[in-house]
Amino acid sequence: MPEEWVRQMQNQVNSLEKLEKYINVTEDERHAIETLQTKWGVSPYFASLMDNDNPNCPIRKQVIPSMQEQVNEFGMDNYLVWKENRATDEVRPDSIARQYHDRIAFTVIETCAIYCRHCFRKELVVDQDLQLRMDVDEGLAWIAEHPEIRDVLITGGDPLLLSDDKLGHLIGRLREIPHIEMIRIGSRLPIVLPHRITEGLKKAIGGFHKVPVWINTQCNHPKEITDETEKAVYELMSCGINVGNQAVLLKGINDDVETFRELHQKLLRIRIRPYYVFYCEPAPGIDHFRTPVEKGAELIRDALRGHTTGLAQPMYVLATNIGKIPLMPDYYIVDKNEKEYALRNHQGKTTTIPNIPE
Repeated sequence: MPEEWVRQMQNQVNSLEKLEKYINVTEDERHAIETLQTKWGVSPYFASLMDNDNPNCPIRKQVIPSMQEQVNEFGMDNYLVWKENRATDEVRPDSIARQYHDRIAFTVIETCAIYCRHCFRKELVVDQDLQLRMDVDEGLAWIAEHPEIRDVLITGGDPLLLSDDKLGHLIGRLREIPHIEMIRIGSRLPIVLPHRITEGLKKAIGGFHKVPVWINTQCNHPKEITDETEKAVYELMSCGINVGNQAVLLKGINDDVETFRELHQKLLRIRIRPYYVFYCEPAPGIDHFRTPVEKGAELIRDALRGHTTGLAQPMYVLATNIGKIPLMPDYYIVDKNEKEYALRNHQGKTTTIPNIPE
């Protein structure tokens, strides 16, 4: 009998008929599903978290296609080719994306447990306009031939959807490469399919090793955090794998102070370390999710500074073809002269410190 996570994937909610078992589908949602040529779907577990009668439910908006995806005023054509530097002179397998000298993203699968409507790999994973060849052995050979690579991010799709045997083989092969110092896995499964964190998975990727494995997940709203996720994260930590969060700033989902604060405080309560908040990238067809660029920094200032521990304060960044760019203006140094700096806290109070010459 298959494991629960396998049954969940076999019964993915990816048709109107299945969706109607979970929510009262609106006419707009129905029209988008029947009209748009796009891949969509989600695990039954995550579908069960949607509000039945609220089309503005933050989980519904991440799961269900919208006619707004046809609007593309600000998205870049061929975004993924640009973002992942696929049009350069360097010869790389399709599975290897590179923005840095010493680390790469290694795409090993195109399947997901949720096809996020805001996905920056939308062209490849969701709309499937971009066709790439994800040959894992070819990617491993390329990594082995490039001694400058010390850090590998395994991504997809969702790499934790690989079988335990395939994951164990992949992690083992990477650990055999002498210049690899750390392995990261990007996966939404701790959030959208926590059943995947099984004893077999822990054995495949966990345990003490000189080349550690880190997992970064994506949780965008406090409604996504459940007892199942809390248990899954604890299981990962119990086998030596720390879990961080890379939220995406999404208009109408997490761009208000109350939600943003609750999300990050709740993440810490279940042992997930807030790591990044990403500005929603200029991929095509996701204009309706984007806020003004300043919004993320304002939320960190107004929702988190002075209201929660520094552990819950992520870095706000935009991912680009030249790497991640921090988007945090300096709100706190309000004046400076030869003698001192004037600093302001979250309450508007000011203090001074000496200006130390070089």
